[in-house]
Parts: sequence; C-alpha cells; structure tokens
Amino acid sequence: MALHCSVCIAGSGLAGLASAQTKTDERTLVVLGDSLSAEYGLSRGQGWVALLEQRLAEQKLPQGRRYRVINASISGDTTAGGRARLATLLKLHQPAVLIIELGGNDALRGLPLANSRENLLAMVRAGKAAGAKVQLLGMQVPPNYGASYGREFAGLFSEVAKAEKVALTPFLLAGFAERPDAQDWFQADRIHPLAKAHPLMLDQVWPVLKPLL
Repeated sequence: MALHCSVCIAGSGLAGLASAQTKTDERTLVVLGDSLSAEYGLSRGQGWVALLEQRLAEQKLPQGRRYRVINASISGDTTAGGRARLATLLKLHQPAVLIIELGGNDALRGLPLANSRENLLAMVRAGKAAGAKVQLLGMQVPPNYGASYGREFAGLFSEVAKAEKVALTPFLLAGFAERPDAQDWFQADRIHPLAKAHPLMLDQVWPVLKPLL
C-alpha cells in the first residue's frame, strides 16, 4: 500500500486587455501517493486521480483557470520514499496544489510512527515553501492492529494538518471501508479498492480540494 487562447482586436487599444481576459490560467496539481492513487489492480483511467482529472476538465473555475494533473504515485511507496522524491517533483512541476496520500505502507510495514509523522511534516512544509497549497489525505488501519495503534496512526494526519494549517481529508476510504459489506468494495487482497470504490474516494477528496483551486 498521475490548456491558451488570445483575442486580437484589430485597430483597437483594447487588444491587450481582451487577450489577458481570455488567456487560460493553467496550473499544475501533483498527487504524491502510493498504490491507492496509482491505479493498482485497475484498468487505466479508473482510479480516483484519473477521475479527478476528468472532473477538473469539466469544472468552470475562476478566471478560466485549468489544472494539469501529475500523478506521481508509486505502488508500495512510504512517507520516507515520498519525502525523498518530493524535492525533484516540486522543482520539475512547480505545482499550485500538492495532494499527499502516503502513510498506509508505513503501517503495513510496522515502521515507527514518529518517523512517519516527521516525514509527513517535512513534505507538507516543502510543499508550502514551494508555493503550493497542500492537501493531506488521511488513512486508517484495520481493527486487528489494535485500538491504541489505530488511534495514534489516524491521529498522525490530523496532527500534521493542524500544526501546518493545511487542508485535510480525514479518511480517504470513508464511505465504504466501514460498511457491513466492505469486503465487496475491495480487491481480493482486501487492501486495494475496486474500481467502483474510486468515485467514492474522489468524493472524499473533492469537497476539501475545491476551495484550494
């Protein structure tokens, strides 16, 4: 556990103004995640990031603003891996918005939560320092990890978001992971959501993301 036009008005002093008003404001949104965002086990275009890209293309955003989505998610990635990759991504893409979806693999591998917290903080701070608006996507672990560990792990994301004053989606898999028929929403490994669950994942991300756009 990846758009410009201008208007020329001949003989008019308003040509520059018209061009400025109709030129598309294109920005970049980077998703830094793991297999939950990398379409693991899905056909291309079925994951929530691809669905987000489609939704952004359909939205009427202020001042003709449009977003190019870069899905920089890698299956199996950890917060340490994301932290190591982030500087290059920020320099290359200069995103206006950075969505961080990492941490689940830290828990699966039993990595120290203190390290996960430090990595999340470092990534959020790096994104902010680069001028990006940051959204953090929270994760939870199954009950068999124990109530105490579960609370501490879930709390990582809210703690970091509160400390750095960034947007938070508390639980990316909310809406189906807690259902009585949750097993029907996951692939055979019971970790990765089926394609039908990804629109619900986008529904968790979108209300928090939209004000950042």
